[in-house]
Amino acid sequence: MKAKKSIKSKLTDSFDPRVFLDTAGVARKIAEFRRGESIYSQGEAADSVMYVQKGGVKFTVVNGSGKEAVVAMFGQNDFFGEGCMAGQSVRMGTATAITPSTILVIDKNELLRVLHAERELSDYFIIYMLSHNIRVEEDLIDQLFNSSEKRLARALLLLARYGKREHPDRILSKVSQETLAKMIGTTRSRVNFFMNKFRKLGFIEYNGKIKINKSLLTVVLHE
Repeated sequence: MKAKKSIKSKLTDSFDPRVFLDTAGVARKIAEFRRGESIYSQGEAADSVMYVQKGGVKFTVVNGSGKEAVVAMFGQNDFFGEGCMAGQSVRMGTATAITPSTILVIDKNELLRVLHAERELSDYFIIYMLSHNIRVEEDLIDQLFNSSEKRLARALLLLARYGKREHPDRILSKVSQETLAKMIGTTRSRVNFFMNKFRKLGFIEYNGKIKINKSLLTVVLHE
């Protein structure tokens, strides 16, 4: 007998936010960004929420001494910049396109109006935000307790969207070893060492673009 789907699965399977945002008369701006182009910068006014229609985005934060960390990566169908919905007045970090990207920019007041009026989008958005918070907690635990090798394996699997969809994106867009190092809090040389190790073990295929094989899960699951 087949297991029943969770509420999350039912809602996310039956509702496509991209189709809704394209057809429901939501006032929004469509913006195109080149690879490496800034979408918004740390310290700018936070007055809109972004939705990734196509492409990929990295979110970085720079501290007072100039050290940069990659805090999050976003892909197709992800929202980001939602802090303004909770009263955040300025951007806490910088969002940069890592591939040619199409981004929907929705004014926070317009999104609030639509969330109040459209239950399906509201339900989807709440589930997305809760899932995002869980991911942040998991990232913190990962940084505190896991080795840099396991952190790298987890980062690659997350970029491939394992666990987020039935058919993950096994071929990753070009992600530099420097970006991966900033994501997991280690050096580029350590990332290079583990990437070569993963390739030799057949966990990944690495030739410019990165192909993620399911066997990489064994690194994360192994104690």
